[in-house]
Amino acid sequence: MNIRVLSRVAPFALYMAFVALDELIRFLAGKGLFSITEQQMLYIYPLKVFSVAALLYLFRNRYDEIAPRELVKPSVVFAAFTAGIVVFVMWIHMDFPAATIGLLRGYNPNLATEEAVRRLLIMSRIAGAALVVPVMEELFWRSFLIRYIISHDFAKVPIGRFTWPSFLITVVLFGFEHNLFLAGILAGIAYNLLLYFTRSIAACIVAHGVTNLLLGIYVLQTGKWYFW
Repeated sequence: MNIRVLSRVAPFALYMAFVALDELIRFLAGKGLFSITEQQMLYIYPLKVFSVAALLYLFRNRYDEIAPRELVKPSVVFAAFTAGIVVFVMWIHMDFPAATIGLLRGYNPNLATEEAVRRLLIMSRIAGAALVVPVMEELFWRSFLIRYIISHDFAKVPIGRFTWPSFLITVVLFGFEHNLFLAGILAGIAYNLLLYFTRSIAACIVAHGVTNLLLGIYVLQTGKWYFW
């Protein structure tokens, strides 16, 4: 695996490894092999976010497709914010049983008994969802995979090039990465369309960040932790 591929796959793979670790711990605890509380499980997320952020920082000079200068264009900014808001609105209405897979456990920082710890957990969750996850996922899905499906020499594929196989495969896989799979599929469609319209990974990161920030605010206001 060359460095171009590694730098875009490794952060995503590390994030998913933490997700698998979370499930493994719960499985083993359920078998009575050891005891762990839901409050203790909350601490996995800050560790996950810090680890992924550190890896992104390590590879930061490899991400030449992220061009902040693209965000000076009003049309790009408007499209990014519009896509982010639209996905957020769709997301909070896609929690019915037929649109979900697996158990929606959610992330409830109020399980922490100390106020300072609760604040830290909330801050790490918001920062992770709005800042780290959008960069990590957009680098993987809309910079790497959507182009890698077109050509294994993905760096030579222009950002935003459309083909039906790359569009459909990334949309479906992105959807089933989430428990709210229908919301994930619709989000994948929206972010892909934004990519084709703007030819900008930076715009996709902004849109994804807007969605997750609004979702975080919504969760904190409503207490619907399962959206986290």
